[in-house]
Amino acid sequence: MNRKIHIPTELPKLKRINCDGVRLYETPTGKKYPSVTTVVGLRGKKEIFEWRKRVGEEEANKISQRAANRGTRIHSLCEDYINNKDVQPDRFDIELWHRFKPVLKPINNIRCIESMLFSHKLEIAGTVDCIAEYDGILSIIDFKTSRRVKTIEDITGYFLQCAMYAVAFAEMTGHQAKQLIVLMAIDDEEPRVFIEKTVDWIPKADKERRYFRHAKGY
Repeated sequence: MNRKIHIPTELPKLKRINCDGVRLYETPTGKKYPSVTTVVGLRGKKEIFEWRKRVGEEEANKISQRAANRGTRIHSLCEDYINNKDVQPDRFDIELWHRFKPVLKPINNIRCIESMLFSHKLEIAGTVDCIAEYDGILSIIDFKTSRRVKTIEDITGYFLQCAMYAVAFAEMTGHQAKQLIVLMAIDDEEPRVFIEKTVDWIPKADKERRYFRHAKGY
């Protein structure tokens, strides 16, 4: 295995807080900002409610838990691989992992993994999966799993999140991530690599943040 090069970026630790069902992060200045996933997830609540009603609560819980467990396992494998550790997929994930591993190979010169970021400009905070070069271009990288093949229209929320992380990373470090990348492992299918330009998504991310602020007051 070609060993990954790490270029560590020093970032402050943030404190997580739950306030009236809203996940907040406290920044070093004492400001408290909603999490990126909470902000982006607000619009999707209606769709999730309708889906749960359609399939039934018991089945929805089973599907959600299974997906969460699989996502956590694959995410951990990605971290181990990027951190040059011995990767040990279990029998449930070995086929999925071997299909997914090749799309991780272009990742190198890693700045941070599972790191907390915040932006005073957008008034958001959160934990980014990975910031690294992908085929030589500094990128915000998100690892996802899915039961089915998805299109770019299905995953706009992922790119809104990545754009917010890009704004935060630039604000905190001065480094611009020019690409937003979603790497998706898919059951019984080849993985998908979605690549978008950061500049195309920042206005959309700003609009999403304003929508959340208007709805929730944060």
